[in-house]
Amino acid sequence: METGKLKQLIVEHKERFLVPAELIKRESQEIVAPYVKQKEIIVLSGVRRAGKSSLMKLICNDILKTYDIPTGNILYLNFEDERFIEFTHRDFEPLYETFIELYQPDGRKYFFLDEIQNINGWEKWVNRMYEFEDVKIFLTGSNAALLSPEIATALTGRNRQITVYPFSFSEFLSFRNYKVDTKDLYLREKKVKLKKLFRQYFESGGFPEVLKNNDTTLLEQYFKDIIYRDVVARYAIRNIREIRELALFLASNIGTIQSYQNLKELIHVKSLNTVKNYLEILENVYLFLRLDLFDYSVKRQIYNPSKIYAIDTALSSSIAFKFSQDLGHIYENIVFIELLRRGHEMFYWKSKSGKEVDFLIKKGLKIDRAIQVSADLTKSKTRQREIEGLLNAAEEFNIKDLTIITEDEEGEEKIGKLKIEIIPIWKWLVVS
Repeated sequence: METGKLKQLIVEHKERFLVPAELIKRESQEIVAPYVKQKEIIVLSGVRRAGKSSLMKLICNDILKTYDIPTGNILYLNFEDERFIEFTHRDFEPLYETFIELYQPDGRKYFFLDEIQNINGWEKWVNRMYEFEDVKIFLTGSNAALLSPEIATALTGRNRQITVYPFSFSEFLSFRNYKVDTKDLYLREKKVKLKKLFRQYFESGGFPEVLKNNDTTLLEQYFKDIIYRDVVARYAIRNIREIRELALFLASNIGTIQSYQNLKELIHVKSLNTVKNYLEILENVYLFLRLDLFDYSVKRQIYNPSKIYAIDTALSSSIAFKFSQDLGHIYENIVFIELLRRGHEMFYWKSKSGKEVDFLIKKGLKIDRAIQVSADLTKSKTRQREIEGLLNAAEEFNIKDLTIITEDEEGEEKIGKLKIEIIPIWKWLVVS
């Protein structure tokens, strides 16, 4: 690439990156903060349009303020810019030299490299920078291929991976300029306001631009971009219909158990391996995520069907076949993503008597929490089913932390020495 063009891109991208902007503080900033002074490469990955670039800007602002770093030590490049089409791995060294020439940075340098997976061979240069230069590197990518086995091997021991999700409900409240005070949860008017805001979150989801523009029609375009740019183009999918129909079916059936055989028959493919590959790809691009069944036998755990959840319930609703919403499964999906944000290792579980628990939370080698999600507990059969599942889990794993998350019911259920907390989802999302 010509030196003049490299200079133009370096200066232009950096100036735009450093322009002050009103951005919502992300919970991920607190996760990243302890690792800023360490040498490890920070890899921010997640679904397209989740706000990874904005998060990098927030992290950069934190670094500049906290450590009094001169702006000349900052390099930002977004490789989605079409002017990088002719850029190859051979241009990384001239890029670095041009940056040094332009800014003459003193001390540790901070590189923010957006959508770097677009450049083949990027990991070799990043690895060399890590080994031989005083550089802290932040990377983003929409595709989990950014962390493929080969690349992960190249960066072994040198990277810390952080998944960026769409806005949580707490981040959504910040976006709406609503600060939650614990006293609000006991005041009728405040509770009504909070529930109204949750309904807006439920309908709009957590994609920042969708909220900023108040335009959920963007979600259909996000789906198309993910399918055609992140899936079809990058994985060279020949039969677009098959993987598109699979995605649409999963969006219409979030929170349900799906076997490979059932999905194979549904999309009319000949091989179970094709279904497995498609599911892995959809998970790689963070469109859908799987939850495995807990079993002491790893083999049985692998071969049992998984539950499938969407990265964002509003996105799945925008493309789903169903016209009526299954509130229970949508709430379950919201809880699943929130538990992931909080860094929990989890499974679903079935007792020997066939009672199901939505989420078992594993801490270390032990199961220490069980959570059910049910929109409505007013029907006695539903209430009994959810409670029995938790009681079976309490007996099997010797746990006492038992919760049912509902649409609006709150209280507790005492059974012998056990106590089951019942809490509305809008409250659980901000206080738990």
